[in-house]
Amino acid sequence: MRILFVAMPESVHTARWIRQLNGQGWDIHLFPATGHPPHASLTDITLHRFSRVRPRGSNPGLRVSGYPLPREGYLLQQAAKRIFPQSMSDPARLASVIRRIKPDIVHSLGVQHGGYLTLEAKQIYGAAFPPWLVSSWGNDVYLCGRLVEHAAQVDAVLGACDGFTADCERDLLLARSRHGFTGRTFPALPGAGGLDIELAKSLRPPGPTSARREIALKGYQNWYGRALDGLRAIEMCADVLQDYTVVVYFSNPDVAVAAELMSQKTGVKVRLVPAGTYEDSLRLHARARVSVAVSLSDGLPLSTIEAAMMGSFPVQTNTSCVGDRLTDGVGTLLVPVEDIGAIAAAVRRALTDDELVDHAAEVNFRYISEHLSTQAIRPKVIDMYQKMAEEPRA
Repeated sequence: MRILFVAMPESVHTARWIRQLNGQGWDIHLFPATGHPPHASLTDITLHRFSRVRPRGSNPGLRVSGYPLPREGYLLQQAAKRIFPQSMSDPARLASVIRRIKPDIVHSLGVQHGGYLTLEAKQIYGAAFPPWLVSSWGNDVYLCGRLVEHAAQVDAVLGACDGFTADCERDLLLARSRHGFTGRTFPALPGAGGLDIELAKSLRPPGPTSARREIALKGYQNWYGRALDGLRAIEMCADVLQDYTVVVYFSNPDVAVAAELMSQKTGVKVRLVPAGTYEDSLRLHARARVSVAVSLSDGLPLSTIEAAMMGSFPVQTNTSCVGDRLTDGVGTLLVPVEDIGAIAAAVRRALTDDELVDHAAEVNFRYISEHLSTQAIRPKVIDMYQKMAEEPRA
């Protein structure tokens, strides 16, 4: 089977999803939806970029296809796009790649990045476009599907693709009820595929979660992230945080400044953690008693599920689909977005109820091992592609 992915090449989620197919004997290709270099772990696939020069830092097992430009060919690339804007645009090049390699399936990872680009390529390609599968990630459907800037494009993608999957059941239902999708729906699957349980075991320290003395806060503050609200809620719990360190990861500059000021005001220790490796992220949650994530919208946030896998107790806004996987009041506490008092109450409970967090660590790890591990998810992914190839438009 030959599969062409259209996705963000730099994303660890893209890399982890594609790695599930290693050893299957399939011919895997990737067309980059952004201009960023590929994730270093991508290997045994063909990357279709403008130039066939290997990107710096890429895996030696990565095959590269493109025009025979020299390494310093950026100016030639820009000139070609200006002189031949129709044939050198990303959608036109994607259509050309599809004509040349004739994939059995085109799979867009993410509606916004992969889906919009593939839709344009399909319009250029015309009839006999290969079976097209789309994955929704995070905010793709639940939030963007309601925004004027995106709603019509989401409708168009879901009206043109043949198969659809998402990281939660909510978005599978919305694809049909709100966006009129009539194609083949596949089961909800985590956006990056299954979780590595053996790696988690090797990084997870002994001892109960209640003995840990760190709190992890996801530091996104943007059009959907609400880390500042999470930080304010944590500040309201300062009286029970004197022995703790608040660890802020993926922080924006304004969150970093607010965290420093909160520390000066309350005396609570704060540590800012820059982006690191996947293993670094798991280790961070393995040291945390509580992991807090506040957002206006999300699908199944992998950082929250990974926190639960590492034994940290998740406090997550109910605008995500965490409730599909973890039981509210048992394995997590789900809180309303922008209700700082409710978020603070949940954080305080997780900091003071040892039995709650220790029991959650057990039940969450058992659930994730049985339902969200690589061993559980990979067969479903393989089955999805096989069914898509056999009956693409059922």
